Amino acid sequence: MRHPDTWLKVRPDGLWCEPGGFFIDPVNPVERAVITHAHADHARPGHGAVLASAETLAIMEVRMGAGRAGRTQQALPYGEVLTLGGVRVWLQPAGHVLGSAQVAMEWDGSRAVVSGDYKRVPDPTCLPFEPIPCDVFVTEATFGLPVFRHPPPADEVARLLASVSLFPERTHVVGCYALGKCQRLIRLIREAGWDGPLYLHGALLPVCRAYEALGIPLGDLRPATVAAKAELAGAIVLAPPSAIADRWARRLADPVVCLASGWMRVRQRAKAKGVELPLVISDHCDWDELCRTLVDVDAPEVWVTHGREEALIHAAEAQGRRGRPLRLVGYGDEEEGEDAPPAESPNVAADATA
Repeated sequence: MRHPDTWLKVRPDGLWCEPGGFFIDPVNPVERAVITHAHADHARPGHGAVLASAETLAIMEVRMGAGRAGRTQQALPYGEVLTLGGVRVWLQPAGHVLGSAQVAMEWDGSRAVVSGDYKRVPDPTCLPFEPIPCDVFVTEATFGLPVFRHPPPADEVARLLASVSLFPERTHVVGCYALGKCQRLIRLIREAGWDGPLYLHGALLPVCRAYEALGIPLGDLRPATVAAKAELAGAIVLAPPSAIADRWARRLADPVVCLASGWMRVRQRAKAKGVELPLVISDHCDWDELCRTLVDVDAPEVWVTHGREEALIHAAEAQGRRGRPLRLVGYGDEEEGEDAPPAESPNVAADATA
């Protein structure tokens, strides 16, 4: 048996499975790439052969444009084993966004699992995370501090709808990321009883249409740019976080600025962005979920790729596991993503609400 640290290595381009001859979520163009999900800090253009779930490949095409998501593409269904250079490779759901996957690899008697980004709470737009027992578990730690404990998302949506009822003359504009958060938020709002139209910034529509084509119904969606200002009074408008406080939002009726993100747990983050109604809704694990996952996969060794590495490594070692920070560069910096900690708030623990 050869330990995964002899065949799964950190290279400048990312994690490299040496016997399999492929990178996982490489940050630069490579000849062979396995992609965990379609967020831009994990799925980049210019690769040769790309392996991913069918949903991830479809969303990559929408976001990047035809022909930029790899010269050749191969869709691998969840749970189906493929052998690459003697390495058994398969994908299991990660629960992050539609099509997101963990990459499981077995070679020479040992197993490593690269989780990508993941969450453990139910999401109506994607399959739930499935723990895979392994020898090495590679995990993110975006919200890897004990202060980050996310409330139930249904409770946050209830707060949004209560505000809509309280201010029927105002437009509620909700900042949400184009891939995953937007579609999940739409479904959560629908499940809470809102069956009327939802208005979208144009930048959010292409991925929403892709979700619908992949079997995720989203209901009545309308472009906000063609709606009259009076029509948007009492309405809910979804937009990229960068648009909620700029000139685009001036077309709205006395907007209530909202933002759906795990970082809304940080008071300074909400205040700096002018957010009136922060909604703590995250597509990543909180602290308790990260720690529970380490128990569920029961890996004797945990590698942390990005986020709050030191705290999660300390928690892993307290469970009797070996921890290793990988300090990979290039993840968590997607403009629309929520992976990067707020630059204006270096002391997250001090700034977070109780």
